[in-house]
Amino acid sequence: MNQKKRFDPKTYKKRPNKRLPADDGQLYIYGLHPVIAALANKQRFKHTLFATPNALAKLEAAGADICVKVKDVTPKKLDEMLGTDAVHQGVALHVKPIERDALRDLHEKSLVVVLDQVTDPHNVGAILRTACAFGADAVITTMRFAPQETGVLAKSASGALDYTSLIEVKNLGNAIEELKNHGFTCLGFDSEAETALTAHMQSDKLAIVLGAEHKGLRQRTRELCNQMVKLEMKGPIKSLNVSNAAAIALFAATSGT
Repeated sequence: MNQKKRFDPKTYKKRPNKRLPADDGQLYIYGLHPVIAALANKQRFKHTLFATPNALAKLEAAGADICVKVKDVTPKKLDEMLGTDAVHQGVALHVKPIERDALRDLHEKSLVVVLDQVTDPHNVGAILRTACAFGADAVITTMRFAPQETGVLAKSASGALDYTSLIEVKNLGNAIEELKNHGFTCLGFDSEAETALTAHMQSDKLAIVLGAEHKGLRQRTRELCNQMVKLEMKGPIKSLNVSNAAAIALFAATSGT
């Protein structure tokens, strides 16, 4: 007589989420602005566009380059594919992640944002969007303790994921040293720094270095920055969400240019 096999958590393998393609290195980008940007990106491989008739009409009205197979779907079907929390606006694009630029490609660039273990994809996406708006050349993150390219990240970036380079590095300290070797001034941000950020802290080549909320910059990151600065706050709250801090820093870095 067969005995029922006992559950062993060490050997249990979680089943892949059937709503998304499993283990094929692909993902869904959703929302009108992210999809329009992804369709326009010649460097991104696109597989299938899933869209409601209304969303497809909006894409066409916006001049989107619809150069892929289109599959007609309902909002309910998209909810099943992406999850009910996804604000898809009736459209999703099945794509492969973008081939990332390398740090060495930045030697002729002038403005980058460096993130020290910022893990929230909403924050990283918002920083990408702000970086794109202010003309930054790239956002640099670590391979570990940083979000991968996902639909949530792309949606938060509102298209900026396909306009601004997102570079992953193994060792952030080595990356900062390489940036300095390429002539970048690395400006680290910390609410406890002695010097306040001013609009005059501009440089021909500037790297804005920001840490995760609550933890801030790691000690080695602080030591490698050319200067540590803080955002001057007159109110009782002395710190901001990291994406808001990035916006203020980028404004100060680009004002008057």
